[in-house]
Amino acid sequence: MEQEKVTKPNYSLYLKVFWGLFSFLILSISAVFLLINMGAFGKLPTFEELENPERNFATEIISSDGITLGKYYRENRTPVKFQDLPENLVKALVATEDERFFEHSGIDFFALARAVSKLGQDGGGSTITQQLAKQLFTENYGTKNIIERVFQKLKEWVIAVKLERQYTKNEIITMYLNKYDFLYNAIGIRSASRIYYNKEPKDLAIEESAILVGMAKNPSLYNPRRFPVNAQKRRSTVFGQMERNGLITKAEKDSLNKLPLEIEFTPEGHSDGHATYFREHLRDYLKGWIRNNPKEDGTYYDLYRDGLKIYVTLDSRMQKYAEQAVSEHMSNLQRIFFKEQKRNRTAPFYDLKNSEIDKILFKAIRTTQRYQTLNNQGVSKKEILRNFKKPRKMKVFDWKKGEKDTVMSPYDSIKYYKSFLRSGLMAIEPQTGHIKAWVGGINHKYFKYDHVKQGKRQVGSTFKPFVYASAINQFRISPCEKYPNTPYTIPKGKYGLLSDWTPKNAGEEYGGELTLKQALAKSVNVITARMIDRVGPETVVNLAKKSGITSHIDPYPSIALGTLDASLYDMVGAYAMFANKGFRVHQTMVMRIEDKNGSILQRFVPASEEVMSEEAAYAVLDLLKGVTMEGSGVRLRGKWGKYPENVATGYPYQFTNPIAGKTGTTQNQSDGWFMGVVPNLAVGVWTGGEERATHFAGITYGQGASMSLPTWALFMKKCYADEALSISQEDFEQPENFGIAIDCNSSGEDEDASSTIETSTDF
Repeated sequence: MEQEKVTKPNYSLYLKVFWGLFSFLILSISAVFLLINMGAFGKLPTFEELENPERNFATEIISSDGITLGKYYRENRTPVKFQDLPENLVKALVATEDERFFEHSGIDFFALARAVSKLGQDGGGSTITQQLAKQLFTENYGTKNIIERVFQKLKEWVIAVKLERQYTKNEIITMYLNKYDFLYNAIGIRSASRIYYNKEPKDLAIEESAILVGMAKNPSLYNPRRFPVNAQKRRSTVFGQMERNGLITKAEKDSLNKLPLEIEFTPEGHSDGHATYFREHLRDYLKGWIRNNPKEDGTYYDLYRDGLKIYVTLDSRMQKYAEQAVSEHMSNLQRIFFKEQKRNRTAPFYDLKNSEIDKILFKAIRTTQRYQTLNNQGVSKKEILRNFKKPRKMKVFDWKKGEKDTVMSPYDSIKYYKSFLRSGLMAIEPQTGHIKAWVGGINHKYFKYDHVKQGKRQVGSTFKPFVYASAINQFRISPCEKYPNTPYTIPKGKYGLLSDWTPKNAGEEYGGELTLKQALAKSVNVITARMIDRVGPETVVNLAKKSGITSHIDPYPSIALGTLDASLYDMVGAYAMFANKGFRVHQTMVMRIEDKNGSILQRFVPASEEVMSEEAAYAVLDLLKGVTMEGSGVRLRGKWGKYPENVATGYPYQFTNPIAGKTGTTQNQSDGWFMGVVPNLAVGVWTGGEERATHFAGITYGQGASMSLPTWALFMKKCYADEALSISQEDFEQPENFGIAIDCNSSGEDEDASSTIETSTDF
């Protein structure tokens, strides 16, 4: 039987086919990567872009004591250097996100193979470098189109390899942590550490670093504020990875896992944090600076992306104390005001008819976005008003809770906000003009209007020192010089008067003679009228202008009683001149501006000018010290027992150091002022309603000594308690060869002064 011929397999053919297919696959992959690198499937970053990847860096506002007060940003990101990252953070990141980070060249093929074998159940095998590439240069991430996703991943690989060639491993880690979005406006590790833990990255504890690293997988799902349980479980995973990689022991891991999850959430929105009103004013100033200071190539700095560093004069500690003082006193004062309103059917407006109140409220309604929208749609005013009176759910400001949920019509909410008293505080260092504290209102989120710089209100008796200063500067009058406390008339025609002008004292109390020091302490109008007649209104106006008051001032005798409107900003600057020996140093809020690399773009030196003689300035300070020793400011000494109940926050104050000060109260108690000066700090406080019709019914609570002096006292108490601030408690330095008599032997006047001020309206 003939044997069947056995045909041997043609292995040579199989090998040829295999190697042909393999070569084709390699060539195809190479061609795809070549085409990707050439930009055939979308633009790739250029060498220049890799060298300087686009980054939106926030502009940072840094206080005089080195604390970040706030930022301007589109992305709240402030870069840190690798040396500013704690070692525990870097180790936790590498152990959790990319174990072989220091071994691969951008793509970890072992992790990729593992991810493929497990169908991506343990993640996609992306390295830290790939994640950075995706953050910096890839687009359409998250698309559902499978082809687009594949090419997006391939582009990510190409960019990752390029990044590895361009940067060191430490630089890649730093860039990744500076770019990552941790939510709540926390973009980058510095913002995240400040917002979640209120500290700098270098100060993060290992358990805090583990939380932030855990968020890299999913910042929403593992967010310690939103989902603390998830965040704690993810933290345990991070600790497990650190133990697996020999970075911590099992005992350390077990101990760390027992720690509670604690955060100190400190949001950094534009209405959050400290110095919110100051930051808004600074923003407008910087926009002007940018227009006038282009880059060398002619382009302009971007306030929100170029990472400028603005070094300001504010002291973060003094700013905090100022905000605390305003909050403590105003919350208390508001409670008293609400209590008084309950007895007034037209609250919060006194002495107004209902028709006048409606006019005020409708004027406010017309400024709202709701009104503008309805009006543009052609809705009638009657229908708009009906719409505003429909109750709705809303959040409103509340002193106790910060804000509260309620049901209220927009009309009633406007009326509600009109009932809140507002306040402003500003502090200046007289010798440098540096603004040290700026509180423009009671809550920036709900009350945007800045009562330091924007608001101009009637100044009342706080203007009287400029009348006395003009007389002392011109004629070297002694504060001890006496004048009759009798009615005084400036006749019609003089200074352009259309009729005789005869001011009255508060309570119409007259008789005897008073020294200038007593007259200012008791805010005696008739003697102030004599003084302005002696020097002439023009002289007073000129001195006020040179002192820094920018408001228009008509040169009429009535300005002696403070009829002009001025800002708190101007008034504090003008009072600072007295403490600076008669020299006005223009207020300044910026010391220098740097670019993101630390190069100084500009230093700021305030201008200064002589306003009055050193002797005259010292004599005025002596007059003003009399106000706090025996006049309307005597409450600072804790000597006046009859003090309005529940208004005297922190009373008795019992200051013993020399203080030059002046209260001011305007018609109907619409405005309450207190200006207080010590040798190295001038501080002013204003309090009142948004509408002048919003005011206390009587002088007891409505005078400057009740509305504003307590805030000043609380602020200064806090400053004095912080010895590092070195706020002076010494007397003002007397000029050499001082020749103006100031020792009036006026002891024993306190009782009369306090009894007069108690009933005064202090106009």
